[in-house]
Amino acid sequence: MDRTFYNEMYEANGDCRAHYREFARWLANTPVELLEQRRREADLLFHRAGITFTLYGDEQGTERLIPFDIIPRSIKASEWQAVERGCIQRVQALNMFLADIYHDQRILKEGIVPAEQVLQNEGYQKVMQGLNLHRDIYSHIAGVDLVRDGDGSYYVLEDNLRTPSGVSYMLEDRKMMMRLFPELFAAQRVRPIDHYPNLLLDTLKSSCVLDNPTVVVLTPGRFNSAYFEHAFLAREMGVELVEGADLFVRDARVYMRTTAGPQTVDVIYRRLDDAYLDPQFFNPDSMLGVPGLMEAYRSGNVILANAIGTGVADDKSIYPYVGDMIRFYLDEEPILKNVPTWQCRKPEELSHVLAHLPELVVKETQGSGGYGMLVGPAASAAEIDAFRDRLKARPQDYIAQPTLCLSTCPTFVEQGIAPRHIDLRPFVLSGSETRLVPGGLTRVALREGSLVVNSSQGGGTKDTWVVED
Repeated sequence: MDRTFYNEMYEANGDCRAHYREFARWLANTPVELLEQRRREADLLFHRAGITFTLYGDEQGTERLIPFDIIPRSIKASEWQAVERGCIQRVQALNMFLADIYHDQRILKEGIVPAEQVLQNEGYQKVMQGLNLHRDIYSHIAGVDLVRDGDGSYYVLEDNLRTPSGVSYMLEDRKMMMRLFPELFAAQRVRPIDHYPNLLLDTLKSSCVLDNPTVVVLTPGRFNSAYFEHAFLAREMGVELVEGADLFVRDARVYMRTTAGPQTVDVIYRRLDDAYLDPQFFNPDSMLGVPGLMEAYRSGNVILANAIGTGVADDKSIYPYVGDMIRFYLDEEPILKNVPTWQCRKPEELSHVLAHLPELVVKETQGSGGYGMLVGPAASAAEIDAFRDRLKARPQDYIAQPTLCLSTCPTFVEQGIAPRHIDLRPFVLSGSETRLVPGGLTRVALREGSLVVNSSQGGGTKDTWVVED
C-alpha cells in the first residue's frame, strides 16, 4: 500500500476536488465563530436527545457523547457505485460461505479455507449445522469497514456480520447537518439516507415467509454500550424494543408479554451475542436471553437476525480468505481488496511479524472496538516487548497488517480546521435483495496523527455525503 495519505477534499497540488467545491466555497465564506456556535448547538442537541454510548471502565462516567464533526465527508456518486457493488459482492459471498460451512462444507473440502480454522473457531456454532434458513441468509445486517490508500483506492479493513453498530449515528449526523446547515443541501444534490429504517424493516420482514410478521428488537438493556441505537431503531421502525424478560417460549414458539396478553413474535433483530441468547443452550448464567429460544429457532418458528454462528465469518483469521470466497462462490474477482494481512498462526508469517513489530498493526482475531491491538509506530519499546511475549504465547489469536494509510478529511478541531484520519462503514442489508443507503458511518480520529477511529478510543463521527458528479 502507498505510504502517502489521500486527502478527501484536496488534490495533491492543493486544488479542491470537484465534488467538494460547492462546500469549499461555503466554508470560505462562513466565519469561524459561526462554525463554533453551530458545533456547540450540535453538542447540546445530541446531549438532549440522549445520543450517547457507554464507555466501560471510564473513570469520568460511563455515558459519553460521541464527538460530532460538522465538516462532512463527501464521496462522488460515480465512485460510490463501485463501493456499493463491492460491498454487495462481499456480503453475498460471506453469506454463501456461512451457508456452505453449516451444510456441505465444499470450500473446506477443497482446501480453500483451512477446515480447522473454521470448525475449531469459537464463533462456529455446531447447533447451526444442517439448519436451513430462508433464502440462505445468515447476516441480514452487515457493516463493511473501508479505508483509503494513498492513491485513493478503497480497501476492506474488516467485516462486521454479528451485530454491527453505528447506523443510528449515521442517521442522526445527517439530521443534525440538515438542521444546522440547510443551505448546504439546497446548493447541491446529496443523496438521502433517511429511508434506512424502512429498508431495515423491509429486510427483517422479508427474512420470514409470513406476509406480515411481528418484528421486535432484542436489547441486552439500557446498560449496553449501544442501547441508544437499539431504542432508536425500534422507534424509527415502529416496532417493540424488548429485553429477554419480555419474551417467553411455549410449544416452540416465541411470545411477547403485552398488556393485552401474549403476542407471537416472528422476527427478532437481536443485538446481543450468541452466548447470551438462550441460557438453556449457551451460557447458563445469562440473564439477558430467552430460555427455549433455540428450540423455537431450530423449529423454524422464529427468525433471528443476524443468525446464530455468523461470528465465524467476521473473525479476523477468516478475513484473509474473503477474496478466495468471492472467486469460489461467485466466480468473480473481488471489487474491493483486502488490506495485506499476516496470519500469526503460520510460523513463517509470525517470524516476519516479530521482526517488524514497530512497523505493524497487530490485532486479536476476536477483538473489536480498538481494544487488544498494537499500533507499532505509536507504541513504546516496553509496549512492543510486552506484545511480543503475547504473540509468542498465543500466535493463533493474532493477525498483523501494515500501518494503515487512512485517508484524511478536513475536521473542525480546537486548533481550527485540520486534516484528521477517517474510515467508512457502509451498512449492507440482505433480504429479498441486497441494498445499501448511499454513504455510511464515517468515523474520525480526532487526535492529531492518530489512526484509531473507534469511539471507545476517542474517535468521532461525520456526516457522509454521496453527491452527484
